Amino acid sequence: MTEQQPYELVRSYPHFELRRYPAHVVAEVHVNATFDRAGNAAFRHLFNYISGSNTARQKLAMTAPVVQEAAQSRKLAMTAPVIQSGPLAGSDGPADFVVAFVLPAGLTAETAPAPINPDVKIRDVPGSLAAAVRFSGTGSEKAFARHNTGLQVALTLAGLTAVGPPRFARFDPPFKPWFLRHNEVVQDVQEPSES
Repeated sequence: MTEQQPYELVRSYPHFELRRYPAHVVAEVHVNATFDRAGNAAFRHLFNYISGSNTARQKLAMTAPVVQEAAQSRKLAMTAPVIQSGPLAGSDGPADFVVAFVLPAGLTAETAPAPINPDVKIRDVPGSLAAAVRFSGTGSEKAFARHNTGLQVALTLAGLTAVGPPRFARFDPPFKPWFLRHNEVVQDVQEPSES
């Protein structure tokens, strides 16, 4: 059983869940690829890292989801994105993405083994309040774009304000039948004001 990234369910809405994610650590790789190829381009580097290609030669548990985001968006978000976000509609060519594995709970950037591959970076991600919509099927750019559009409309109707770009999470290996795959669009939202 793959360890899942923990979260607290804050509230269920008709079309999404509002969740609180705790601070966590990711191993990430920057790639220049199309949306649909970015995960494959980074996977080997990240898998090698958790398989012992680190200074401690330590194997780390595989966790879910594998997350992907637009590389440039990391500098703009109020809370660091965890998943894939970025150019969707009309982005036929390559773009810069960050693909990340969420490391097992209990690790920090200081306690995680240092990567041997200089392309793999370890980063602390602060906790966040986020809306998430789950869907099954392919984790294609088209599927994520469709579900992201629905999530953004649902957030507006719920009176929530999106913060930063959406992130895209894939939970299953590519050999799992497409119709059984678990994917999510995750969007950080502004903390409600205490009035």
